[in-house]
Amino acid sequence: MQITFHGAARVVTGSKHLVTLASGHQLLLDCGMFQGGDEDTLKLNQNLGFDASAVDWMVLSHAHIDHCGLIPKLVREGYKGPIYCTPATLDLVRILLLDSAEIQESDTRYMNKKAKALGLPPQEPLYNQQDVIKAMALFKTVGYGQPLEISSEVRLRFTDVGHIIGAAAVHLQVTEGNRQTAITFSGDVGRYNDLILKSPEPFSQADFILLESTYGNSLHEASIPMDEELLRYIRHTCLEKKGKLIIPAFSVGRTQELLYQLNGMSLKGTLPVLDVFVDSPLSEEATEVVKKHPECFNSTVSQLLRTDADPFSFPRLTYTKEVNQSKALNHHPDPCVIISASGMADAGRVKHHIANNISDPRNTILIVGYCEPHSLGGRLGEGARKVTIYGTPYEVQAEVGKIRSMSAHGDYRDLIRFLDSQDLSRVRKLFLVHGEYPVQQDFRSRLLKTGLKEVEIPALHESWPLD
Repeated sequence: MQITFHGAARVVTGSKHLVTLASGHQLLLDCGMFQGGDEDTLKLNQNLGFDASAVDWMVLSHAHIDHCGLIPKLVREGYKGPIYCTPATLDLVRILLLDSAEIQESDTRYMNKKAKALGLPPQEPLYNQQDVIKAMALFKTVGYGQPLEISSEVRLRFTDVGHIIGAAAVHLQVTEGNRQTAITFSGDVGRYNDLILKSPEPFSQADFILLESTYGNSLHEASIPMDEELLRYIRHTCLEKKGKLIIPAFSVGRTQELLYQLNGMSLKGTLPVLDVFVDSPLSEEATEVVKKHPECFNSTVSQLLRTDADPFSFPRLTYTKEVNQSKALNHHPDPCVIISASGMADAGRVKHHIANNISDPRNTILIVGYCEPHSLGGRLGEGARKVTIYGTPYEVQAEVGKIRSMSAHGDYRDLIRFLDSQDLSRVRKLFLVHGEYPVQQDFRSRLLKTGLKEVEIPALHESWPLD
């Protein structure tokens, strides 16, 4: 048996890990999209790195695009097997993949219009909405803690890891002859004492572990509580500078966390009287999905629901659905907050909002989560003074802020705590995935002090034996 890392190898995005059994059967863990927005990213997304038609089963850890975003391409290239995930993940994947297809088709039309004017050949989207519909027919749901025999060789079990609703660690029990091997893939590990979701669950002993490492050398501790820091940016931008606060936010997870914080401010009477716009139809749909799964909420949110029927809503909150409503925000006369996808600012309506507001020093662009370094959000967050958006160069005149503590990913302390249920001396090998290589090297050194015998950092398309 062996595993090959076709994505999220020494980078954060593009999750794809292919397990090949001694029998030749193949199981794919995630099929995510690389994110970053440059030509290298496009090339990575165009090539899965393996034969899709040869894969027998697929298991999806959660619904973020860097974990599920290439599933329609997988199906387009010949995959016909089942795709296992949790019920909440299925609800989210449906809307996220349809939105991804629509964005790709729209962006491709826009870029082809410019390419035609330059005499360049047209491009094709990675997949379309029909590919998504075809893929959705393959999904099968499994609840947390419910063991499922995929075949005589493989048994599957999910445990809750927080992060976003439906997110799961994947546990495989593989039987080959008289030998049994336990493999755990963490997916993305959430934070203990999360604002909305339950903490990651303990899990049974594993022989091999694939552990995400996005914040493997960071702590999320903040000198200012995140709600106070968010309120500080609102007051500074909207009251003092009379500008707009533009917040790129993932439609799933981060948007709901922001709304929950703003609702809390509203209940306490500290939120200034101003308009808050969620300019993302997908975010509205995702928020409704989140409300459908209160079983994922922690005890604090569950208790709040007894007195507040909707902890994600408050006065003067408006969802903009139509394109003309989104464009009208460019001419909104008053200071306001605009929350819009995508979280890395590489696609969706927020990219247009940044383009329209980046040249005005009264405005602030607030980065509130992880951004791939080459993404627009990543470049802005690292202090770029010039950026190119849809082929047009812009001087960065707007203020750029960051709230590092607002992350759905666990920091290195959370990640090590995630391993507390394990006898680390019995873990034969731990693979670090989903992290930038320098971060992973730091985290590897830290992990080797915990009792783990072997910690590896696989390269892209590298194979390792699991024996």
